[in-house]
Amino acid sequence: MRVAVLGATGAVGRTMLRVLEERGFPAEEVVPLASERSRGSRIEWRGREWEVRVPAPGVFLGCDVALFSAGSARSREWAPVAAAEGAVVIDNSSAWRMDPAVPLVVPEVNGDRVADRPLGIIANPNCVTIQLVVALEALRRISPLVRVVASTYQAVSGAGQTGISALAAELAGERAATSPFPSVIAGNVIPRIGPCGDDGWTEEETKIREESRKILGLPALPVAATCVRVPVETGHSVAATVELERPLSLEEAREALAAMPGAAVHGADVDPVPRDVAGTDTVRVGRLRVDPDFPNVLHFWVVADNLRKGAATNAVQIAERLTRG
Repeated sequence: MRVAVLGATGAVGRTMLRVLEERGFPAEEVVPLASERSRGSRIEWRGREWEVRVPAPGVFLGCDVALFSAGSARSREWAPVAAAEGAVVIDNSSAWRMDPAVPLVVPEVNGDRVADRPLGIIANPNCVTIQLVVALEALRRISPLVRVVASTYQAVSGAGQTGISALAAELAGERAATSPFPSVIAGNVIPRIGPCGDDGWTEEETKIREESRKILGLPALPVAATCVRVPVETGHSVAATVELERPLSLEEAREALAAMPGAAVHGADVDPVPRDVAGTDTVRVGRLRVDPDFPNVLHFWVVADNLRKGAATNAVQIAERLTRG
């Protein structure tokens, strides 16, 4: 099997290659692709060095799968080319997520959707959406969802390598050469991620609303999010409030979350934190509480590695589903 990785030199692209290797994905050859400035550089994978190329017509011929993590513009340009040349595209950008002809997949939640891909493209959801819907699906399996409110605390790596570099420079007392953030991030929190619409909701908040609905197959589910950037390198956190159709005891909720593939629930005395989830693929849930005034409302905390489960690992899991047929 031959796998192409577009954006292979970026933070997520490198993580994709690492996850492919760690999980023993059945590929004998990798085709690393990146921008012109990376042309000719070399990437090590499975004990060999592979030359980085730039995307061009014909480069995807013979590839079974193409993992994309190079931004929406490149995905719109090259995903149809790769699909026409015979590769199934798994795209990490927002370009195709809300296209009705493109499945938006979290394998633990709606993995069967990988078979329905008329354009030859499968979309990887927004990083924080992935971890949230894993927890929501666990609860939805024992009671219908009525409403979701989420406050997210998102790591700088969600903005790519420039975000990581900006935080590192600021922590070293230097001025970042370039920064994707509208304010200093070290020792700070920024209460918006992405541009705001006229209604005051940011692009990131809208993604969480629309993508959660699509993945769960609940197009009318009320979902509202407030997205905050925090000075953490890796690991997104979510404080979630979920209204259910019926009251659940803490024991029922814990059992549902513990039974959910890809998730783990923590006890009352151990809180999952970004530092502990970095480098792992499990969605971790803690701070589970029944609302003191509304017994059908649950509050909880969800943490996951945004570069792995929030991006690279989820994409590789989708590829694994494809190989199983």
